[in-house]
Amino acid sequence: MQKTILFIAGSIETVPAVQRAKEMGLHTVVSDGSPTAACFEYAHDFFVADTYDVDATVTKAMHYHRNVRPIDGVICVASDVPLTVASVANALNLQGIPISAAQLASDKLAMKTKFANDGVPIPWFKQIMSADDLVRLSAKDDRQLIIKPADSRGARGVIRILPGLSLVDAFETARSFSPTNRVMVEEYIEGPQVSTESIVLNGRLFTPGFADRNYDRIEKYAPYMIEDGGDLPSALPSEIQEKTNALVAEAAKSMGINHGVVKGDIVIHNDTPMIIELAARLSGGYFCTHEIPLSTGVDFVGAAIRLALNEAIKEEELNPRFSKYICQRYLFPKPGTVTDILGVEDVRNRNEIAFCDIRVQPGSIVRPISNHPARAGMVIAYGNSRSDARKNAEKAISDIRIEVS
Repeated sequence: MQKTILFIAGSIETVPAVQRAKEMGLHTVVSDGSPTAACFEYAHDFFVADTYDVDATVTKAMHYHRNVRPIDGVICVASDVPLTVASVANALNLQGIPISAAQLASDKLAMKTKFANDGVPIPWFKQIMSADDLVRLSAKDDRQLIIKPADSRGARGVIRILPGLSLVDAFETARSFSPTNRVMVEEYIEGPQVSTESIVLNGRLFTPGFADRNYDRIEKYAPYMIEDGGDLPSALPSEIQEKTNALVAEAAKSMGINHGVVKGDIVIHNDTPMIIELAARLSGGYFCTHEIPLSTGVDFVGAAIRLALNEAIKEEELNPRFSKYICQRYLFPKPGTVTDILGVEDVRNRNEIAFCDIRVQPGSIVRPISNHPARAGMVIAYGNSRSDARKNAEKAISDIRIEVS
């Protein structure tokens, strides 16, 4: 019988991973809380369960495992549900990270506290219990601060504390995105930021995904922390990349992840990397499904699927086979109701464009940008150099016209 892989969460960004699993000859099943999840039409089977409801998902996964067909592995792609994945793996006795590691990955305050206790370099942070606490802290602390929910994702509720900003509104916004109503502040560290995507094999870290994050629009969309894609390979010096990889390995060890996938958000300050967050999952934004294989030739998703199935992975499979220039940029239309979208097919037919994803359609409401899910689409472009790839991506973005009224 074919092996069966369960995907927890089935958004549009997970579709390429489901397709890859099918190419590998696997039977695919997807669990998602929406009965119209994008992956349902691509998977062999599916069941509906809220991805953040651990008990409901475990119950339905066990029912499927016992009454439909055995599940051999469980994974999540482009969705931050490590605790649900780890709990299903634990219940079915499958390969997975420890529950304790998944709990840390789901709670930024707990994660940062563990890192601080273990001496893992991170920005200064503190839990804030009320808007008054934030007012008092801001009055006596001259550090640049960011406020964020302790347990959200996609940059929801992440706000830079800037002059003239209503601290009460900032606190309430951050808290509104926290399922547990917990808020934290951390120091805003100046310096380039990178995204990493790694697989840990028996304690050894391999990082084929290493991208420079692009924050060119950070002032335009202030006080919100909006990323506009990234660039591969990284332009950082090799010694800084080595330090960053060593830091990710240290952070994974601190969290108790000896065998699994970790996704890092890192800031480099005075040539010293610091962990902003470490996720125990595969990334969204098509980083793992498209950018890593396009830039390096590494089948990262395929390797992660095999890891979830407890199959052997050779170290050389995770080493880049080449290094091609890739640039990703996002679409940021004006707020309003979409009336027309022009230029998409022309862009998709260009040789230098590897991928183009449009998230809106006529009738869609475009709201002011305050988090990453609000971005309207993106392109991934090739280039003969870093600047060439960037030029191709930016031209493609400028040639796609999303008209609003």
